[in-house]
Order: sequence, then C-alpha cells, then structure tokens
Amino acid sequence: MMLNQQEMLKIKTSFNPDNTSQYTIEQKTIELFAPSTHTASLEKTIEMQINAVTREFLANIKTNSDIDFQALTQNFCDPQIPIEPANFESYLEYLSSNVINHSIHTSSPRFIGHMTAALPHFVQPLAKLMTAMNQNAVKIETAKAFSPYERQALAMIHRLIYNFGDRFYAQHIQNSESTLGILVSGGTTANITALWCARNTSLGPKDDFPGIEKEGLTAALDYYGYKGAVVIGSDLMHYSFEKAADLLGIGTRGLIKIKSDRNNRIDICALRQAVADCRKQNKHIIAIVGIAGTTDSGGVDSLSDMADIAREANVHFHVDAAWGGPLIFSQQHRPKIVGIERADSVTIDGHKQMYLPMGIGMVFLRDPIVAQAIEKNASYTMRKGSFDLGKRALEGSRPGMALFLHAGLNLIGVKGYEFLIDEGIRKTQYMADRIRSLAEFELLAEPDINLLIYRYIPESLRENAAKNQLTESENQLIDRFNERLQKAQRQAGRTFISRTTKTTICSGKEIPMVALRAVIANPLTTEDDIDAVLNDQMEIALEILLSNSLEIAENVA
Repeated sequence: MMLNQQEMLKIKTSFNPDNTSQYTIEQKTIELFAPSTHTASLEKTIEMQINAVTREFLANIKTNSDIDFQALTQNFCDPQIPIEPANFESYLEYLSSNVINHSIHTSSPRFIGHMTAALPHFVQPLAKLMTAMNQNAVKIETAKAFSPYERQALAMIHRLIYNFGDRFYAQHIQNSESTLGILVSGGTTANITALWCARNTSLGPKDDFPGIEKEGLTAALDYYGYKGAVVIGSDLMHYSFEKAADLLGIGTRGLIKIKSDRNNRIDICALRQAVADCRKQNKHIIAIVGIAGTTDSGGVDSLSDMADIAREANVHFHVDAAWGGPLIFSQQHRPKIVGIERADSVTIDGHKQMYLPMGIGMVFLRDPIVAQAIEKNASYTMRKGSFDLGKRALEGSRPGMALFLHAGLNLIGVKGYEFLIDEGIRKTQYMADRIRSLAEFELLAEPDINLLIYRYIPESLRENAAKNQLTESENQLIDRFNERLQKAQRQAGRTFISRTTKTTICSGKEIPMVALRAVIANPLTTEDDIDAVLNDQMEIALEILLSNSLEIAENVA
C-alpha cells in the first residue's frame, strides 16, 4: 500500500468517490454503521490494509520524509467536501500519499528530540477496542464500568506517589465524594486543574462570603484583604503555567519566575525571598510550583526544600512531574524526586515516560476532598452526589483513555517501568560521555535524568570554547550555526534532535544560547543509534561549513 519514492513525488491531492456502486447513498451510509456479513468482510479487508500500512510505517528507521513543509501544505488546500461517499481503498491511497508518507516517525530509534517514543504492542489492538466501545467517561450513564475502572488506575499511581495505608485507599478509591486523581487530555490541562483547585480552596467560602467560585477573583481578594494573587515557580516552568495564570485571572504578570541555577534548578534562597516579598506586599500566593523534569533539560528542583517553604507559608505545593514523575517506579532513581510525596498535587503525563498514547495526562491530589472546590453539576448529568467523573474536571466529554493506563500498569508493571526508566537514564549517560569525548561538541549541562543539552562547536572556535573564552559575538555565531544544523538535520529526515535555549554568562552578562536537545526515552534506541545521530550531525555540520552559499559558513571560515 505504501508508495515508492518516485510515486511519492507525484502526490495525489484528491481521491475519486465510488460512483460505480449500485447502492443508493442512503444504503451506503447505513452500511457504515449496521453490522452484516458484507460489512464484516469489508472490515476484515480494511484491517489487513491498515495493518500493512502500519507495519511499513513503524519499520521505517528514518525520522521524516524530506519533502519541504510548504510544498506539503499545498496538498491540503481544497476546502470542498466530496458530494458522494468514497470507497475506503481510495481514501487509504490518498491517506498514504499525503499524510502517512510524510508523518513523523516518532517511534524511530533515531528520533530522540522530543518526548514521544515507541508504544508497546498492546496499544494498537486496545485502541480498536476503545473506539469500538466508544465510552464517554464524563458520566456513568455512558461509562458505567469505565468510571470505577479509571478511578482504580489513578489510585494505583496515587499510592506510588503518596504511599498511604490500606485503610485510606479502601475509604477513597470508589467514594464518590473523594478524588484521588483526575485523568485529562495532557499535562497542560493537569497543571491548570491543579492550580484551579488551589485557587478555589484558598479563596473559598468563609462566613457570609460564598467564595471565589461564585463571586470571582476580584471580590475574593477584596474579601480576604489581598492586593493581588500570584503563582511562584522557576523560570523553567512549562508554558502551561502562563496559560493557567491567564485563565485563572491573575494574568501572566502574576506568575513570579525565580531564576534557575546552572543545574537548571530553582534557586531556593531566591524562592524564600520571593515568598517573603509577597507576604510584605500582601499578595496571595495561590501555589508554589516545583518541577520534576524541566521540559528543556530535564532538571529536577529540590522538592523537599520547596515543600518546607510551602508548608511554612501555608501555601499549596504543586509538582509538575509530567516528564520526571515516572521515576517513582525506579528504586535507583526515585531519590532524585524525593519530596514529591509531600506535594499537594502532582502532574504526570502518561503519554511520556509511561509509554501510552497521546491524550493521557493526570493530576493527583494528596487531599481527596480538594477537588470538591471545582465541582460543577447539571440537572441532566453530573448531578450532585453522583459518581460521574466529569463533575470535577475541566473537560466534559472524553474518551475512555483509562483503558490504556490500566493496561499499561498491569501489562508493564512496576518492574517493567523501572527497567524502562533505568535504561533511558543509562543511555543518556552514554550519550553525555560520547559528547564529552568528541571535540566537535560541548555538553551544556550534566543530565539529571534522560534529557541532555549540548551544542556543536565549529573547529575555528573550539580552542576558545575549551578555555571558556568565547566572546558574545562568537557565541552568537555558534548559535546561528546550531540553529542551521538542527534545521538541516530535521529536513534531511535521517535522524532528529530538537533545540532549545539556555541562558549563560558571557562577559559578565546573561545571554541566551541555542542548545541541541536530546530526549532518550525510546526503548528501541540503542547506543549505535545514538552514535548514528551524532555522526549525522557531524556530517551535516561539515556540509554547512563547506557550503559557500551560507553566510554563517563564510564567517566561520
């Protein structure tokens, strides 16, 4: 079903409806839904075709096709909906030519630039089951068994984080008044939900004041005597907190970002000072945010110290562990996130290091009653006192993604996840050692877990770089070179590394530095693949340096 390279260049941008069918439009439409011997045979044929396309896609070690993105967009400019139904085979040919052949191979062992990797084999058949069942997890009337099933899966991870006793979980797992965790579409929604709970709880009903939920932020701050509200975390907080600050009414200026240190961790002394300053300015601190695995470099804040500060200030402590949270599975590496068990709320992304499909974010709550502060009810669903999961969640209708979460916890298990985490960090250390051994590269930070940042140094600048004597202009030249290198690598499609920026000190002042960013999480990635990625970068760098058409190359030469 997949097209060869020559055919790929002649991309089809449309497909012909099946006009030869003897059936009427009505009959063909009903056949899309009604089970029959004919549709069963058709489904079997479709499944075989899909399986063939899937196998070929997953077997491709290249990370991308080399088609120019702007050229690709031209294949999706027709806004017309076909008048008559097409047959599936024609549509699959269209899909293969235009979408599948040019989709990113996130499962490639040489795609090590983003937090997306290969999935375990059980996900695909379970995905078919999930869509066939089509459960809507918002309420028990559309998710009778999935609702307690989801609560159990969340309780399993809650116990790994907090490790409360048997009596606690017996009381709260299936108690409709309790919420141990909320399954959402991703880490962004999880972080927003955590701060939403923190805001509504800290500015809730008191005496004759009905609380922020009913009266709004301005009235709540006025009632409690505050001159504004803030959220405090490091300058490496995920951008989702800017969204949260906007949505919660404090504005992005209400997001106080503390400088991170050279190890990409929040400055604890500066955090203490910020809390003290907010107290003096009579500002309400909605939450203090710790990070367990920064998005750009994998840094882990000192969570225990942050928990102490939050406890002393009587402030909600949230840990964004979207990336690093699964270290709870590893006996060897869990100490790196010690203090997470003291958090009032924790975000973990299942579609990152739990190796589950996109769309599985989770927020866990230390106090099972906290989520009542965001509860919403309706007469036709999510009635007060009901078991409906949607009453304490930002999202309404959503698919039964708990199927993948529960399956992963059972089919991979604690020891399986421990192996995956340990191996990812081991291979990251291998890559760090390789970078140190190669004169072409400079490691920009010691990896805490399984992200690392580094950069390519053109030969004429290596001596100054080794002596830490680069000027600001030389650093800017290296920045432009690495940006060009990363873009060229992405376009070539053989391997992939992303890029980010890291602040550094040059000539006594802070400057942003372009960094290449590796994410080593794919279980299929080997040391040979890591070597191939670095070798590919060195080859591309040489091509850039030899090209007289590039201004950066001329400057370096």
